[in-house]
Amino acid sequence: MASPPPIHGRGSADNPATRFIPLHYVRDDSPLDDDDPAPSTRFYHDASRSILSANDSPDIPFTFSVNPYRGCEHGCIYCYARPTHEYLSFSAGLDFETRILVKDDAPELLRRELDSPKWEPQPISFSGVTDCYQPVERRLQLTRRCLEVFRDFRNPVGIVTKNHLVTRDVDVLRPLAEVQAAVVLISITTLDLELARVMEPRASIPTARLRAIEQLTAAGIPTGVMVAPVIPGLTDHEMPNILKAARDAGAVAAAYVMLRLPSVVAQLFEQWLEQHFPERKEKVLGRIRELRGGELNDSNFGTRMTGVGMWADLFRNLFRVSKKKHGYPEGFPPLNCGAFQRRRPVQRFLFDTE
Repeated sequence: MASPPPIHGRGSADNPATRFIPLHYVRDDSPLDDDDPAPSTRFYHDASRSILSANDSPDIPFTFSVNPYRGCEHGCIYCYARPTHEYLSFSAGLDFETRILVKDDAPELLRRELDSPKWEPQPISFSGVTDCYQPVERRLQLTRRCLEVFRDFRNPVGIVTKNHLVTRDVDVLRPLAEVQAAVVLISITTLDLELARVMEPRASIPTARLRAIEQLTAAGIPTGVMVAPVIPGLTDHEMPNILKAARDAGAVAAAYVMLRLPSVVAQLFEQWLEQHFPERKEKVLGRIRELRGGELNDSNFGTRMTGVGMWADLFRNLFRVSKKKHGYPEGFPPLNCGAFQRRRPVQRFLFDTE
C-alpha cells in the first residue's frame, strides 16, 4: 500500500491499526471521502485520579514523573511515546498528535501527593512521556500550576522540553533554583530549520530553543541540552555544533539519546523517510540496524539509549570529546531534597478572640 501524502503541520500522515483493535480508518482520494486532510486537534478530559507515574527502569535516573497531557501536539515523528496512545484505543499515528487527553486536576492531585505523610522527598521529572510544554499549555497552564505546587513544597523537579514556552515560568522556577531544586533540559535534535519543520512540526524552532537556554541561564536556572534523539545518517553529524551552540547560550550540562523506534513507531518513521528523504532512507535505516544489533529497535536496558557496536562507540567518544572541547562541566547540576517543606494550616484556639 502506498504511503499517504504528508500533511502540512503534522508529523504523521497515517493512522495505522493499534495492537489491540485491528480495525482502522484508511483515507482514499475518492470525492466521496470528505475527511479533513489536515485535522484540527481535539482535547479530551482525562479523569485520572493519580498524577505520579513510577518506573523502576535501571537506565532512567528518576523514579517518578508528572505528565499533565497524554498525546503530544508537537507531532515529532520519532517520538517513542506514540505507542502509549494505543492503550487509549487511539492510533499511534495521527491520533497521537491530534487527540490530546488533558489531566485538568493535575495540580490538585500533585498537591495531595506531596502533602501525604507517605511522600518521601525526591526529584520528580516533567515530560517523562509527552512534552509538558506542548502548545495547549499556553492556554491551560497545567504545567505552570504544577510547578507552583513544587515551589510551595520546595520539592526538586527536572524538566525536559523542546518548547520555548518554558521561559514563561521563570518566576516560578527561580525560587526552586535558589534552593537547588530545579533543572531544565532543552531538547535539540537538529539546528536545520527545514528539517525541524517536517520532523518536529509544532515544536519551537531550533533558534528559539537556544534562546530558551540563554534566558533560563540568565535567570539563574541550571539549564542543559539534551541532544535527542540522535538519528544516524540524518542528524548525527550535527552533534558537535549543537553542543557548541548550546554551550554558547549558557548550557551547563549535556546528554544524548539514540533514536528509539518501538512498536509501530518504526513503521511510521520509515513512512516519513519515504515521504521526505527517500534518497537517504536506506542509509538511515541501515545505520540504525547497525547500532541496534540488526533490528530497528533495541528495548534492552543499558543499550536502548546508546546503541551497540563500533558506530555507537565512535559516537559516544565523539560526544565526550566535544563536551570537553566546549567546556561543559562533568555531570549534572545536583537536585537538593533537603529544602522540602510541608505547609500546614495554622492551628487556631477554640476561643480565639483575635
